[in-house]
Amino acid sequence: MASEQMAERQDDGGALPPARPLDAIDQDILRMLQADGRASIRSVAERVHVSRANAYARINRLVEDGVIRGFGARVNHERAGQGTSAYITLKIVQNSWRTVREELRQLPGASHIALVGGDFDVLLLVHVSDNRALRELVLTRLQAIPQVLSTRTLLVFEEEDLEPQG
Repeated sequence: MASEQMAERQDDGGALPPARPLDAIDQDILRMLQADGRASIRSVAERVHVSRANAYARINRLVEDGVIRGFGARVNHERAGQGTSAYITLKIVQNSWRTVREELRQLPGASHIALVGGDFDVLLLVHVSDNRALRELVLTRLQAIPQVLSTRTLLVFEEEDLEPQG
């Protein structure tokens, strides 16, 4: 429950507690969970050579500190019916990031949103069923957001999730 409340505070822009330094065991736990988010406490403890109670406490601390933001599945988007992927760059009205971010979170297929520096302001990764859905998303949904000044769509031909290095 405390982890869920922490995640809600983070999503609402609330302040995280000060970051605590991570030791080698914490780093090993992170690498292991990145490779297999379903790893049991027992297997984590055995792999990093600590007790189950210690492994459990460390994982909880990593969640509470916001180091681990959640657990999820890596999805093959094409096999999941989302065969079209694109990076969309946006130029937005100055100081409208928070408002735009909330609008982008509501978009179907949005999987990554980043405020960036350079020739554009926002980088958005989307996974949708086909080009028709992508066109609808860009021309109808994105360009209807008042703070969005312009967009550029970069169609993804092939993508690959990288495995964590360890």
